[in-house]
Amino acid sequence: MSDTSPEEFRASAESAAAAESPAAAGNPDFDAMTRDIAEVPAVEVIVTVAVNLMSAAAVKLGLTEEGDKYKDLDEARKLVHALAGLLDASATEISSFHAAPLRDGLKSLQLAFREASIVPDEPGQGPGEKYTGPVYG
Repeated sequence: MSDTSPEEFRASAESAAAAESPAAAGNPDFDAMTRDIAEVPAVEVIVTVAVNLMSAAAVKLGLTEEGDKYKDLDEARKLVHALAGLLDASATEISSFHAAPLRDGLKSLQLAFREASIVPDEPGQGPGEKYTGPVYG
């Protein structure tokens, strides 16, 4: 007969079952993720995506501590353009409380792109300027 108590056995069985679950094996639990995202307001999702695009663009523009290590202006152009499109498309859906700082961040990234470019784009031709209009320093 074993020296294991029923409580210890139950805990051990639950631990083993958890280790065999898809989430524990490195696979995401999509049901839980779907429940989580269902509780998030659309404005928060839009703002989160915008902040992620801004962060990625800043890295690709070389604006982080690592500087030129990850600098890639072609990638930065795509990210800034996507950010501008997102902000343009969602302008009527998010309040100015959320939109104003995002627009300011976008303009800063557009100016940083212009400064980082060896041959700057013509006014109105820079990343995202299709949506924002020409950006001047």
